Amino acid sequence: MKKISIVIPVYNEIATIGRIVEEVKKVDVGLEKEIIIVDDASSDGTKEFLLNLNDKNIKVLFHEKNKGKTDCIKTALKEVRGDIIIIQDADLEYLPSKNYKILLEPILEGWADVVYGSRFLGVHRVFYFWHYFANKFLTTLVNIFYDTMLSDMETGAKAFKSEVLKNMNFTSKRFGFEVEVTAKVFKKGYRVYEVLIYYCGRDYKQGKKIKPLDGIKAIFYILKYRFFD
Repeated sequence: MKKISIVIPVYNEIATIGRIVEEVKKVDVGLEKEIIIVDDASSDGTKEFLLNLNDKNIKVLFHEKNKGKTDCIKTALKEVRGDIIIIQDADLEYLPSKNYKILLEPILEGWADVVYGSRFLGVHRVFYFWHYFANKFLTTLVNIFYDTMLSDMETGAKAFKSEVLKNMNFTSKRFGFEVEVTAKVFKKGYRVYEVLIYYCGRDYKQGKKIKPLDGIKAIFYILKYRFFD
């Protein structure tokens, strides 16, 4: 039987971390499951919650300084033992019970090496036009430079055969992971499928962290990984 590794990067998510841990624990995908949480130097009580999380089936790792999503995933990959990896954000925008089986099916059926869950194909909360516009702009750039046809490059719902991520050397910072992994997946010729998912987007009052500057950095990374890496 295959084993799935759920990697959860987390930074200042005290309002949601308890529920997301419970949601990931209880979701049944018919596979052995390990959960790896990487706390990115949280200062809102998330770290203390995780320090007191007494569960032998969950491995919790801690950064002493805030480094960003890419470094959280790099830290987690050192501990991953599963055949398939799902990246799970620590907020409640991507619900495990709704999305995991959808993400896993193309890999388990042997069609795909990587699966992207598109927020724009599936059921989603409707708001933030400029976020939508920026995402579509960045995704279009990726499609042009890597000759592909994604609808949602920046999605936080992605599944990978574990060797895909373990064979990559990540160098981006902060939220650059989404662009870097996408660029390297297509440059290496992995089979990518896109599926519809449920997306419960949150607003800034609820803790949304991505900023306009991250979009500018994403353009830089799209060009960097296409022509210089």
